[in-house]
Amino acid sequence: MTIELIVENAKKSYQKKKYQEAGTLFAQASAEYILIGDELLAAEMKNNQSVALLMDGNAQASLNAVTGTDMIFEAYGDKRRQGMALANQAAALAALKKKTEAISLYERSASLLGEAGEDALRADVMRSIAAIQAVQGKLINAVMSMQDGMIEVKEPSLKQRIMKKLLFLRLWR
Repeated sequence: MTIELIVENAKKSYQKKKYQEAGTLFAQASAEYILIGDELLAAEMKNNQSVALLMDGNAQASLNAVTGTDMIFEAYGDKRRQGMALANQAAALAALKKKTEAISLYERSASLLGEAGEDALRADVMRSIAAIQAVQGKLINAVMSMQDGMIEVKEPSLKQRIMKKLLFLRLWR
């Protein structure tokens, strides 16, 4: 089976919510990319595997799969994928109840995504930070994180526009 077919099958499994199967196929694709010397696509497949495993409820395996991929993307100067890899690590850490570590990685991710001009992805990361802060009872920090994430979005969706208006209302009189 070709790498392309493995990846296609992995994506189909993911879409069908067969997350464990998708994770296995993404891991197989990653190994195949390593064999042909494509470190970047191998790391990308590890990130896809991580997301599938997290969706399957296996946060530790998700973290294991994605750990270190950010350094591969950094070595190639790919800030967008480096930021996404850090966000995937943070999501796994959050699921493992390691909230402080998760916030730290989310913040690094947001910075990289901002540098890469990925405003919508950065807003998603800031929303994840805000969700953790809200659970921790840090409501003012959560609102500030949401505002920070939304302020740079140049073409917000309808949901984001509504959220932006709500967040920027003068709530503290």
